[in-house]
Amino acid sequence: MTGLPTSERPVRFERIGLAFNPTNAAAVVARDRAAAWCAARSIATWTAEAGDTATLVAELPTTDLLLVLGGDGTFLRAARAVAEVDVPLLGVNLGKVGFLSKVEAHELEPVLERVVAGEFEIEGRMVLEGTIHSATRPAGPSFVALNDVVVARGSLARVVRLEVSVAGSHVATFIADGLIVASPTGSTGYSFSAGGPILDPTSRNLVVTPIAGYLSAIRSIVVAPRHVVRCRVVAAHEAIVSIDGREDRPLAVGDVVEVRAVERPIRLVEPMGAIPFWDLLRQKVELLPS
Repeated sequence: MTGLPTSERPVRFERIGLAFNPTNAAAVVARDRAAAWCAARSIATWTAEAGDTATLVAELPTTDLLLVLGGDGTFLRAARAVAEVDVPLLGVNLGKVGFLSKVEAHELEPVLERVVAGEFEIEGRMVLEGTIHSATRPAGPSFVALNDVVVARGSLARVVRLEVSVAGSHVATFIADGLIVASPTGSTGYSFSAGGPILDPTSRNLVVTPIAGYLSAIRSIVVAPRHVVRCRVVAAHEAIVSIDGREDRPLAVGDVVEVRAVERPIRLVEPMGAIPFWDLLRQKVELLPS
């Protein structure tokens, strides 16, 4: 994957993409508001469903900004395309939690005004790349994840046995419901729920956390970005690898999932006046049911 350096910012916004969640009525309304705002300022726009990766990838090379309208799931779908074509992302939260979005729906037009005026910073977020290696079938194409790659049991409530190594060194063999390899961005999600630490989202580390590990002395570890995390399925009735919680692929006993940090981060637009991450974290946690 290639693209512009993280520090490069658009000088002028001439064409903005609008990626939205079609099942969210508020997202459709916000899409129309954003399109009308841009049209009044002679800024070209195009729209696509956030999950339509092929259309996004085709349109992004001539796009200055991708505005994502929806919740965190919508943002993760759109991020797959941006991992291929380097375009800054700005999320408008129309979901429940919204850790990835920098804008709330009622702030849409004022924030667009600030961004088009150049009142923003660019924040780089590390992306994960995963590959499945199998002794019985050819290796499939690699995949990317902004939040996490999870190796887990399937639909039946039976634990899996997973052998985990980092940088070629055996770390542990877990008897567990699964294993999470999370990025700093994803450290506030499933990994945190399983007992992992929260990292600064702009850092470059991988968080490796077992899910409900049986008699496990290791709860979670933080790995340097130069190292590869390997997870081999030693025993399982059924196992899958889940990519950002949006796509599941089956695994067989003996399969190995390798996860590494991608060198080029994706670029998130941080509008001036946006809530800092640690304040946002506190606010979101306070809103969660106790």
